[in-house]
Amino acid sequence: MARRNTTRSSTARKAPPRKGTSRNGAAGTGAGARTGKGSATGRRAQGSGGLALRRGGSAGEIQPFGAVVPRAIALPASTCAGSIADLNSVLADTMALRDLYRKCHWQVSGMSFTELHELFDRHYGQQDEIVDLVAERIAMLGGVSVAMPHDVAEATSIPRPPLGRESAPAQLQRLLDAHEIVIRGARRVAGSAADRGDDGTNDLVVGQVIRTNEKQAWFVAEHANGI
Repeated sequence: MARRNTTRSSTARKAPPRKGTSRNGAAGTGAGARTGKGSATGRRAQGSGGLALRRGGSAGEIQPFGAVVPRAIALPASTCAGSIADLNSVLADTMALRDLYRKCHWQVSGMSFTELHELFDRHYGQQDEIVDLVAERIAMLGGVSVAMPHDVAEATSIPRPPLGRESAPAQLQRLLDAHEIVIRGARRVAGSAADRGDDGTNDLVVGQVIRTNEKQAWFVAEHANGI
């Protein structure tokens, strides 16, 4: 009787590679490898305004978040870096407030539906203009602005609203609370910019962010009193 060959065939199935490695043993390029501890996307940049965001790790990235490109605007690099970090905090809160207005615009109901529906849409448009102005100022200073919704959700100080529909009085109170957060942060940023000698940032924050939010908060409060 022929002896049975117990030697494993060279064509036998190989064990699957471990997670995070390729079949040749090199580090993988999947999500697990990209977001691992110490990887490019796992690192965070902390700004003076409390902004904490993941750095991108794309091969096409030309300027990491937090890096400052020199500009010929007669401001020291340290001044630009401080203002960029502060403005990104303002930007994240403004984007969150803008989108809160859109949510309220879509979901408002009740006796004051038409009036509030139009008010929320108008305030949304005004906040969207501020978003563009702040993001452009960050670029003027040589920085990179926060842009994507998931990064905004991490960075903003405005509490996340429920997924469902709220009553009109609850919407108005939530908007008032959000405006106060934006105004408080904007005043701090305006003061810091003035101390640094960054007149352009101070003018933008006072003239656009603070004044617009104060006026919108006034309108919202008057509507809340009438409900």
